[in-house]
Amino acid sequence: MTPAAIDGREAIALGEADRIAVLAGSGLLPREVIDGLIGSGHRPLVVAIAGEADIGEDPERYDFQTVTHEELGKVLSMLKRQGVTHVVLAGGVARRPPLSTLRYSPRILLHLPRLVAGYASGDDGLLRAITAVIGSYGIRLVGVHDVVPELLAPQGLLTRAAPARRDERDIAAALAAARAIGRLDIGQAAVAVGGRAIALEDIDGTDGLLRRAETLRSHGRLAGKTGGVLVKCSKPGQELRVDLPTIGPQTVTAAHAAGLAGIAVEAERSLVLQSGETVRRADALGLFILGFPAGREE
Repeated sequence: MTPAAIDGREAIALGEADRIAVLAGSGLLPREVIDGLIGSGHRPLVVAIAGEADIGEDPERYDFQTVTHEELGKVLSMLKRQGVTHVVLAGGVARRPPLSTLRYSPRILLHLPRLVAGYASGDDGLLRAITAVIGSYGIRLVGVHDVVPELLAPQGLLTRAAPARRDERDIAAALAAARAIGRLDIGQAAVAVGGRAIALEDIDGTDGLLRRAETLRSHGRLAGKTGGVLVKCSKPGQELRVDLPTIGPQTVTAAHAAGLAGIAVEAERSLVLQSGETVRRADALGLFILGFPAGREE
């Protein structure tokens, strides 16, 4: 497996003496990361967040333990004791408990002011604070693309269907909107129909965004029964080792339910989960999936 580099950042290579942990949240991504690591000859430590990760013990393939949300303040000390040198954060975390309810190791208390400031400043601020704290333990945070580079969306058309001229207008409009909300640390995605943005990603994520688009369509508030594009891109200045934009088979199903013509994602800065199934489903439903050049502006 060849490590991937994004924006000139040095790619990582895990040696035999290195030990990598996967802090697993919700969704398909943790399983893909775990399978990729095992496939490249590593035995990861999987730390599943209770109530989020849908992963169980598999002692023949990986080491395993669970933590509650309240125990996350002790995770880094636990990883350090177990000889972990690298960690990858994979999957979503729906519940963000108050900092006052977390249990902390003594060492992490030194970083509490930084975490409090990050907690109050939105997702990007919190992730930057977490990244800095991880580094202070001598543990290297690595991105999903570092260990499973094949999940990165390639540039170009992935499907049989291709965007028409009207779809190109929608891609440009949705990309402009997604970049705008990204600068405000609100979300990474937008839907455009008829050359204008009609729905933006918020705390409900891409699933919520597509449900809103479907509701607008079913209520007759969008022109026509079909048409429009979902665009996902990284936030300007985003920490690219965590929270890359992601699509998968369910995204395709939900986009089709909303009557959209296709999906466009930022190539090399977005993840495509279960890519074979995702493309097959899009082909079966007549949707296009396009990887547009990284850094493209509207």
